[in-house]
Amino acid sequence: MRLLFLLSGEHPTLPFSELACVGKVTEAGRQVAIAECDSIGPAGRLAMTHAVMEYLGECNADLNSLKRLLKDLAIATDAPYAARASRIDGTRMKEPSSVLEHTMGKLISGTVCLSAPEEVYRTLCSGDRCYIGKVLAIPDRSSFEGRKPGRRPFFHPGVMMPRLARALVNISLAGPGDWLFDPFSGTGGILVEAAEIGARAAGGDMDRAMVEGTRSNVPGAWCMRADACRLPLRSATIDAVVTDLPYGQSVAILGSGIEFLYTHALLEIERILKPGCRAVIVTHRDIRDIATGIMTLTEFHEQRVHKSLTRRIMVLTS
Repeated sequence: MRLLFLLSGEHPTLPFSELACVGKVTEAGRQVAIAECDSIGPAGRLAMTHAVMEYLGECNADLNSLKRLLKDLAIATDAPYAARASRIDGTRMKEPSSVLEHTMGKLISGTVCLSAPEEVYRTLCSGDRCYIGKVLAIPDRSSFEGRKPGRRPFFHPGVMMPRLARALVNISLAGPGDWLFDPFSGTGGILVEAAEIGARAAGGDMDRAMVEGTRSNVPGAWCMRADACRLPLRSATIDAVVTDLPYGQSVAILGSGIEFLYTHALLEIERILKPGCRAVIVTHRDIRDIATGIMTLTEFHEQRVHKSLTRRIMVLTS
C-alpha cells in the first residue's frame, strides 16, 4: 500500500531514514514522504512522524491544481469528516490553510464535523507539490515524555533523549523478537526503546553501576559487565546494534586510547552481527575513516546538540 507521511521538522534527514522500518520511500519532499509499505502496523513505532495517511493523490502547489485534483478524486464518505491543510515552510502555495480547508470542504462529499470527526483528510503543501491523504494513524509522540531520563529509576546526566533513541532503533531495522545489542549501554536508554518495539534488548558496559542501573531501567533486558572490545557473544548472532560511543572523560575511565577503543569495538560489532544486518553508531567526532575499513557505510547524519557538541550518526552494514 502507498502511504503518505507528515514528518517532524526536528532534523533534515533522520525522519526519512527511520521510515525504512515501515517501507520503501519512493518520494521525498520537505517534511513529506511517500512510501510503499506492506501494512500500516509498524508506523505506530515512528518517533519523528506527525501523521500517517493513505496516499490519495498529488498536484502542483496552486489552488486551481488542487481543485482539479479534488474533483478527479471525487472523495465521498458517509462518516463525519474534517479537512486539514498544512503549508510547510517554503511551499509555493500562496493561499492560506483556511482557504485550502474551505476548498476541501466544498469538494469532498459528506458531512463536515470539526469537533469529533470520524475521518480526517489532509492536504500537505511542500515545495512545488500538494499531497492529499486520508489519516490512518497519529503516532503517540507524547509517550516519549513519560520515558524521559529523569523519570527513570536510575538517572545519569548527559544521556540520549527517548525520541532520538527510538529513531535510531528504527533505523537499525530491528523488529519484534530480534536481538538488539548496545555494547555501551550506559543507563539503558536505547534498550528501553528497543524493548518498547518488541525487540529483545541486550547490553553491556564496563561500569558496574551502569549495568545495575540498566537492569533497573529495563527489567526485561539482558545486561552484563563486558568489555566492548572483547564481547562474550558468539559471532553472527545479533540482529542489530545501536550504540552511542563514549568520548572524552568516559574513554579515560575505560583506560584505553580512543582510536584503539573505536577500532576494536567496531571490529567486535561487525563480528557479532548477522550478515547484512545494521549497526547504528553515534559518535562525537567523525570516524568514518575507521568505520569504512571494517563495515559498509550506508548512511551518515549529523545533529548539532550545542555549540561544542555535534553528534555523528553512522549506519553501517555487516
